[in-house]
Amino acid sequence: MNRDEARPRASAKGRANKGPVQRLAVLGATGSIGTQTLEVVRLFPEKFKVVALAGNRNIELLHAQALEFSPACVAVGDDASAQALRRRLEGTGIAVLQGKSGLREAACWEGVDVIMAAIVGFAGLESVVAGIEAGCTIALANKETLVVAGERVNALLRAHGGRMVPVDSEHSAIFQCLVGEPAGAVESITLTASGGPFRTRPLETFDRITREEALRHPNWAMGSKITIDSATMMNKGLEVIEAHWLFHLPPERIDVLVHPQSIVHSLVNFADGSSKAQLGQPDMKVPIQYALSYPDRWPAPHPRIDWSAAGRLDFERPDRRKFPCLELAYEALRQGGAAPAVLNAANEAAVALFLKDRIRFVDIPRAIETAMAQFDGPAHPSLDDLVALDRAVRRRVEELYGAPAY
Repeated sequence: MNRDEARPRASAKGRANKGPVQRLAVLGATGSIGTQTLEVVRLFPEKFKVVALAGNRNIELLHAQALEFSPACVAVGDDASAQALRRRLEGTGIAVLQGKSGLREAACWEGVDVIMAAIVGFAGLESVVAGIEAGCTIALANKETLVVAGERVNALLRAHGGRMVPVDSEHSAIFQCLVGEPAGAVESITLTASGGPFRTRPLETFDRITREEALRHPNWAMGSKITIDSATMMNKGLEVIEAHWLFHLPPERIDVLVHPQSIVHSLVNFADGSSKAQLGQPDMKVPIQYALSYPDRWPAPHPRIDWSAAGRLDFERPDRRKFPCLELAYEALRQGGAAPAVLNAANEAAVALFLKDRIRFVDIPRAIETAMAQFDGPAHPSLDDLVALDRAVRRRVEELYGAPAY
C-alpha cells in the first residue's frame, strides 16, 4: 500500500480509546526509547495494539518491527527508504509513508490514542503538535518539543483538552512524586544528573576530548545525540527548560545536582520542609512503562535495587566552569521567547558537527553562546517562526563552526 492509498484520520476529537487496549503510535521506533517501548509492549501484548511505527532510515529494523507488530502504517524519512521498505512489505497491507507529512499522518492515523513521542530533537515537534490536535495522549520522550515550543504546546494541550505524560526518567520521577500532592505544596524540584563521562576529568584536558570518549556514558545506553548532550550537561539544561513547562516553576525553583550512581532520578521539595524522591535502577523501561500505564502500575520483571548492597548515594553541585552548557540553558530560560529555540538549534547543529569530527568538544558551548548572542526572535513565536529560526540558526552554526577541527 502506498501513501495515496493511506487513510489517516482528519480529526480525532472525542475518539479516546474506551477499551482495555491502548492503540499506540511509536515515533522514533528504531531509536533507544522506541525499541525499549516495544520491549514493554512485548511484556504486555494484551494491553497494546501497535497502529503506527515511524523511523528514519534504519529500514532493516523497521521492517522487522513491522512484520512483528503488524501496524497499519510505517513512516520513514526519505523517498529512497520508503521505496525500499514498500518492496519489502509488499503484500502485507501495511501503508508506507515518508517525510514530514508522512510522520504527521502516522501520528494521527485512524485509531491511535497514545503516541510515544521518541524522535530525537526538533524533528519531533510537528508530529507531537499533530497528535495533540488529533486528541491523542502524548507520552513525551522528546524533550526538545517543550524546550523549543513549550508555550505553544501547553496552549494546544489546553485548547484540545489533551494529556501529556513525561517519559524522561527525571521528569517521570517528579511526576510520580507529585501524585496525590495538593496544588501549591511544591517549593522546588531537583533534577539529578549522572555527571556523564567527564565529571572528574580535569578542565584543562577538555580540548582533547574525542568523540569516542564522549560517547562512553558510564550509566546509560542512549543514542549518540543525547549521549553527547549528557557529556556536555546540555541534556540537563534542556531538562530544566522542559521541567519549567511541565511543572510550571520558574528557573530559580529548579535545581540540578550531580548524582553519579543514577539511582535517585529526581526529587520534589515541599513547603513543609519534606522531600520526596523516586529511586530505581537506571533502566528506561520503567518510566516508559509508567507513562503508558499511568495511573496504574503493572507488575514487570525490570531490575530491582538490592538495598543491602547499594552502598552509598552521592550528590554534588555541577561544575559550571567545566559544563557551561548548563548555565546557557538557564540563561535561555530566563530570557524566554525564542531564546530556548536558538539554544536548541545551535546545540543540535554543534553536536552534529562534533560527531563528524568537524569541531572540538569545547566548541559546542562556544557555538551555542555565539548563536544566542546573534539571534533574537519574537517574544511569543509561532510554530512557523520557530521552524524558520531553527533553520537560520543551524545554517549560521555551520557557517561559523563547520571547518574541520582535526
